Amino acid sequence: MNRKISIGLALAMFICIRANTQETLTAEQSNPSKLGWMQGFPPPKEKIISAIDGSFFQFPALRYSVCHMRQFMPTTEVKAAATNRYELKVKPDANIDAVTFLPWNSTEPMTWKESLLRNYTDGILILHKGKIVYEKYFGALKSNGVHAAMSVSKTFTGTLGALLVEEGLLDENKTGSDYVPELRDSAFGDATIRQILDMTTGLKYSEDYSNPNAEIWAFSAAGNPFPKPPSYNGPNNYYDYLVTVQKEGGHGEVFGYKTINTDVMGWIISRVTGKPLSELLSERIWKPLGTHVDGYFQVDGAGIAFAGGGFSANMRDMALFGEMVRKNGKFNKNQILPSRLVEDIRNGGNKVAFNQSVYGKSLKNWSYRNMWWITHNEHGAFAARGVHGQTIYIDPLAEMVLVRFASYPEAKNAKIDPTSLPAYHAIAKYLMSK
Repeated sequence: MNRKISIGLALAMFICIRANTQETLTAEQSNPSKLGWMQGFPPPKEKIISAIDGSFFQFPALRYSVCHMRQFMPTTEVKAAATNRYELKVKPDANIDAVTFLPWNSTEPMTWKESLLRNYTDGILILHKGKIVYEKYFGALKSNGVHAAMSVSKTFTGTLGALLVEEGLLDENKTGSDYVPELRDSAFGDATIRQILDMTTGLKYSEDYSNPNAEIWAFSAAGNPFPKPPSYNGPNNYYDYLVTVQKEGGHGEVFGYKTINTDVMGWIISRVTGKPLSELLSERIWKPLGTHVDGYFQVDGAGIAFAGGGFSANMRDMALFGEMVRKNGKFNKNQILPSRLVEDIRNGGNKVAFNQSVYGKSLKNWSYRNMWWITHNEHGAFAARGVHGQTIYIDPLAEMVLVRFASYPEAKNAKIDPTSLPAYHAIAKYLMSK
């Protein structure tokens, strides 16, 4: 592959199947401060990481870059609230560290505290009944900093799309080409808004990074924000690529977690509102929440936001979003989302379509709705999820919202779900016991 094109692959690293791990260091050993990434004036040559050669998203360098994405890639801001900022109350619970749980397929209990380092946690925050009961920072993340949300970005895009459906600006039974005529000859041309939001589209598109011919490479090259080589003759931005996606199989049959669904939804949202995704997210959600820190989206060479994985945000601000959803859309004296929308998310999507997918094997009885993951467990928990360990986990019965930022060496959440999902459930049950 042309090395000049490969710089665009940094965009795809947000949604990659696995990180390029040349060495496996523990969380303590890979702490960015200890490794000295980008420190000094200038930093030593061996401590400089770059988007040009892709080193910025290889472990262990990714533990630094997830907190400093705009040092490497162009971005556009998601403005926080200038007034009426919401202040979370703090009521620490010192006993949480000692809560134990049984990891999947294990007979050895693990403590909550042990699980944090095991999963390369950068930041963790737990709200119970709207108050912070637990908050810790590791690695390069600071309390006033931001962290790459990875595919948690999808949930923000999906929630905005669902909001426009609720308001009547989008009809979930109409197709992608009804709103963006340029999509007419693509796979999205006859896919409904509902199928796009729930990712039950039939797309000829692979995100298998082990396959050099997988479509993800063309998508990544199109989104490359840096100058392309003279020999390049492919799509020049995300939208240019989306119109080339071809259909494979029928729509509405099987859940297929493919990032381009989110990026086409971002295009549809911007087309019907006349606003870039970053501006709409700020106006409709981020500012009304009373957030404190500007977030930002990574953008391609045409200034188009990477809707499927390019959002970076502050951890407390993410917790405000989770708490708003837990409280049925009402927060900071605003009805930010209609309660019917939140109810629709909590009810979940098509379980049959989900269970027929590869995810149905490990996440049994789950579903996917409006780009949220629904567990359908005894507490009715649901979540936003992103590679390398990002999550907003909401447990309505326990009145708990949990936000985690992480930089696990491998991208697949399947690698850390065994020591994460049962831990979240154990914390929820502990909080309920109080």
